[in-house]
Amino acid sequence: MQPETAVTDVLVNTLKTLAIDAIQKANSGHPGMPMGMADAAAVLWADFLVTDPSEPGFLDRDRFVLSGGHGSMLLYGLLHLSGHALSLDELKRFRQLGSLTPGHPESHLTPGVETTTGPLGQGLANAVGMAMAEAHLAARYNRPGFHVIDHWTYALCGDGDLEEGISHEAASLAGHLGLGKLVLLYDDNSITIEGPTSLAFSEDIPARFGSYGWHVQRCDGHDRDAVHAAIAAARADTARPSLICCKTHIGNGSPNKHDSEKAHGSPLGVAEVRLTKENIGWPPDAQFLVPDEAVAALDGLRARGVLKRSHHDERMSRYAEAHPELAAELRSVLAGELPDGLEAALPDLGDKPIATRSSSGKVINALSAQLPALWGGSADLAESTKTLVDGAGSFSRDNRTGRNLHYGIREHGMAGIMNGMALHGGVIPYGATFLTFTDYMRGSMRLAALMRQRVIYVLTHDSVFLGEDGPTHQSVEHAMALRTIPEMHVIRPADARETAAAWLAALRRSDGPTCLLLTRQNLPGLPGTRDAVLGVERGGYVVRDCAGPPALILLATGSEVHLCTGAAEVLAAEGVAVRVVSLPCLERFAAQPAEYRDAVLPPTCLARLSVEAGRTFGWEGFVGPLGESVGIDRFGESAPAEELAELFGLTTSQVADRARALLAAFPAKRAALLKVLGGA
Repeated sequence: MQPETAVTDVLVNTLKTLAIDAIQKANSGHPGMPMGMADAAAVLWADFLVTDPSEPGFLDRDRFVLSGGHGSMLLYGLLHLSGHALSLDELKRFRQLGSLTPGHPESHLTPGVETTTGPLGQGLANAVGMAMAEAHLAARYNRPGFHVIDHWTYALCGDGDLEEGISHEAASLAGHLGLGKLVLLYDDNSITIEGPTSLAFSEDIPARFGSYGWHVQRCDGHDRDAVHAAIAAARADTARPSLICCKTHIGNGSPNKHDSEKAHGSPLGVAEVRLTKENIGWPPDAQFLVPDEAVAALDGLRARGVLKRSHHDERMSRYAEAHPELAAELRSVLAGELPDGLEAALPDLGDKPIATRSSSGKVINALSAQLPALWGGSADLAESTKTLVDGAGSFSRDNRTGRNLHYGIREHGMAGIMNGMALHGGVIPYGATFLTFTDYMRGSMRLAALMRQRVIYVLTHDSVFLGEDGPTHQSVEHAMALRTIPEMHVIRPADARETAAAWLAALRRSDGPTCLLLTRQNLPGLPGTRDAVLGVERGGYVVRDCAGPPALILLATGSEVHLCTGAAEVLAAEGVAVRVVSLPCLERFAAQPAEYRDAVLPPTCLARLSVEAGRTFGWEGFVGPLGESVGIDRFGESAPAEELAELFGLTTSQVADRARALLAAFPAKRAALLKVLGGA
């Protein structure tokens, strides 16, 4: 269908006026991009995009990502006009509490929104991940005559997306991998919030993407025939991802804010809204007008979507007859299911000292054989993070079935791409680096938590005990920093058994991301972790107890648990009743019923000492008003791990000394607290 018949002025002008009306009513928003990209977006949706608004989650739909999430009203207008479950009343409630039209699109909230965007560049990285997942699943499950995975990923981005560093990382990898079913439309309007892009941005974007190995085109973004031809040409080149540089005018149609930063992040104003409507031939007094022609212009999209979905359903039925095992596996991975008996597949790693990064690697290899959806790799650190799956091959332009991903030194890109993989479905992504480098990843990790996606981060070299590399690589604040992200689970296992249990817990969690914090140094197997699966699932449990009520509780995570069990043995010989609690996941433990938490940490025992090789901030809620914390509230040093342990008070004897001091001071501290409470 040609653009002159499929996409009318009515559709484009409806998209523009819905955006400016909603933004004006909310007195908040970004009208410039929806007005500038209405033409190009209308061509894409009317003539190419394949999705079924009545079943927006059907497997083989095309994915559309609005990377510049500030232009959300363009997406909301398209969703409404195409027949998604987004009413006109919801458009009128733009940016209001409880609406389905928040200021930036949220995938878990609004039907038809594929990913949560707003922080610029993230959507572009997500689109790369979606395209990678499509290519991988197609290679694994398609068979001659049965292309059950066969769709495109489209994204719309702007100057802001391409200035952010994550876009360089993700686009570079996409070109290297030859993701030929990825098409990026670039809103090249030369305007950002502060003014013209020339203030800070002068690179040659087509040359940049060309150097990445992309197919690059330029066109007038308001010439629908040109946009149509460019998308068609992009689809014809399936060996390379495609960039279409659409030269546009921000605020297109506004008499006084056309090509101005004034159209970027503020409502046009009542008078300018009226002038704009008059300028484009729209009834100036009409509010939220949706002509029948605008809806009819997307009849082709609806027809394509229904047809493809029905054909796909029929094809899947025949596929199940011809390839029953593959079909069953595909349905399972798309549903996010885990195979029965996964716990039994965990390797028995015994009590021999082993670094938790190494035990994690053994778990990955054991589970990969049972879990075809598990797919991941490292930011050029696989040898250190132990994330290679033996004999599984590397995902590349020549081997789409490879199970090992090589992200290169692109931590932020890796995290954003993993979000796209998870959103696509059919895979459970994991990505690895050193814990300290989560500073590069945090924006994407936060969005994974916001979207509640099952993404697993394998974060090794988790403390100062990595030693000689020094404070640039030694994590001090990172564990607590990650714990502050809502919906993020941070698991720091104490030995090999807890590491295996941590993997199981992360996989079983389908409603959010999980960080696995792993050691470089060997840790002994602890007798008390034999019930680690249940203990880690609950976030905390007793790993060493005393005969009667405890006089002291030692709490720890990771490599410090064995310090506490050693200190408990010393103190027990002196007649002190000590309980040792492993708290591998503070978030999981805090979510347990009060009865369980009180059973592990009895309220009657307020003499508590936490031990963790990191910031002590955050432990107050577990040690209570009379407890204390052993930790590191400064940067580390470059030295062997043994010397650092002595320096920071993290040896068995030093922990025992701190416990004795706490017990000696406890009566006076308790009396002082009671006096204060009594006075209150």
